[in-house]
Amino acid sequence: MAVIHRTTMKPTKLELLTAWLPSRPWYHGGGDEPRPDKAGGFRLDDPEGEVGIEFMVVTDASGAEPVTYLVPLTYRGAPLDGAEHALIGTSEHGVLGTRWVYDGCHDPVLAAELAALIEGRAEAQAQSLTDTADREVTRAYAGEGPVPAEFTAVTDTEEHTELSAPDGTTLRVLRTLRPAPDGTPLAELGAAGHVAGVWEQPDGTRVRGLFFVLHETPGA
Repeated sequence: MAVIHRTTMKPTKLELLTAWLPSRPWYHGGGDEPRPDKAGGFRLDDPEGEVGIEFMVVTDASGAEPVTYLVPLTYRGAPLDGAEHALIGTSEHGVLGTRWVYDGCHDPVLAAELAALIEGRAEAQAQSLTDTADREVTRAYAGEGPVPAEFTAVTDTEEHTELSAPDGTTLRVLRTLRPAPDGTPLAELGAAGHVAGVWEQPDGTRVRGLFFVLHETPGA
């Protein structure tokens, strides 16, 4: 169970993202620099209790229209071997000391726990509360076997990040979030599984949409 500490991080998560977001191919900001504001998100627990796992939703209002992004993050007490390219930055945590903050799509601990969430073996946790389930995060899985816990390739596009497993399974992280139209199913046609959640728009309204979509290779 992850413990949420009421303390400081210097630089803050949003400050780290302000510097990092423009380097991403899926970033569509139009201003001189991003102005990300927290709009929602949730957490997952690392069974080993070593890695912090957070799925942060931020809205950037630097362009002509606000854009909302999904940013999976992991927090570690030491560098992750071989993941220098995925390092967002380091921050001084008021309780835990130096934390290495990573793009969680490249962290095997996050990938394994996200697979467990899609299958229903893990439960989404509230973003800012200890030991509190987030009932607004929903998941579904209609696949025939276990979801792969290891994804060996990560590819960024202009709209999403795609994680690929050796058996051909792909997990799509929808970086640019859009509300699901009223009355339509959240699952994509042909998807084996998905995770959906809620975030707050700049006008204060709360909307729901897809966060992750899982596709399996037929016959794999």
